[in-house]
Amino acid sequence: MYPDDSIQFAFFSEGDWWEKNDERVPRRGSLIWAIVPYVDQIPYAFDPVGRRQPDRHNDAEFRIVPMDAKQSLGQADLPVAAFPVREGETWAAYRSKRRPCLVLGCPGERVTRDLTMGKPKSGTAPTLLVAPYYGADRSSRRAGYRPEFLERIRHLRYPQFFLDSLPIGGVAESVLRLDQLQPVGAHYKSYAMTEYGLSEDALEVMDELLQWFIFREALDANGSIAMFKHEVESALG
Repeated sequence: MYPDDSIQFAFFSEGDWWEKNDERVPRRGSLIWAIVPYVDQIPYAFDPVGRRQPDRHNDAEFRIVPMDAKQSLGQADLPVAAFPVREGETWAAYRSKRRPCLVLGCPGERVTRDLTMGKPKSGTAPTLLVAPYYGADRSSRRAGYRPEFLERIRHLRYPQFFLDSLPIGGVAESVLRLDQLQPVGAHYKSYAMTEYGLSEDALEVMDELLQWFIFREALDANGSIAMFKHEVESALG
């Protein structure tokens, strides 16, 4: 059950926000599991500093160092066969976690093989565009969010955040981070399907929010988000 000051409660009957389905391939609105990184404000990289055995080139000792986008990436002084990099590349270092994610973009048109023959697959490999959910509840393993901040998110004060209750159990509420839209490989090992996805009407609300966030345009006065915000502002005085 959603709180009575949420857009899900205001415009949707119970069971009309999330829908259960048996799809095996993600679509826009699918709720999936994916391993996604924590986005640090400063990027970090692995810097090889030595080998445990001087004659072995398939392992090395590393230190984690901060990077600066204003500086070019220099070639490592100690090449490691197990960590090959080309000029201008590095191995990034970041924490990651298996999180529920909302699929907002699916692979585009398939590129025929005759156009990619002899070229690296990474240049045209299909991806999904997803936004991750973060648990809102505070626990021994999670900092969570302040209740007053969650209330503002629930009232749609921020276009980059959205508060929801996921139908997969676990935490009571989760925060969707549209400001962390990111690609996930479309390979079947890169994601795991859940049995749920947003309903068509719920996806329309999410598209309104996404458009508001990306383009910063004025909300459609007849759209669900604008009407909900007006109701909340009227109720709060």
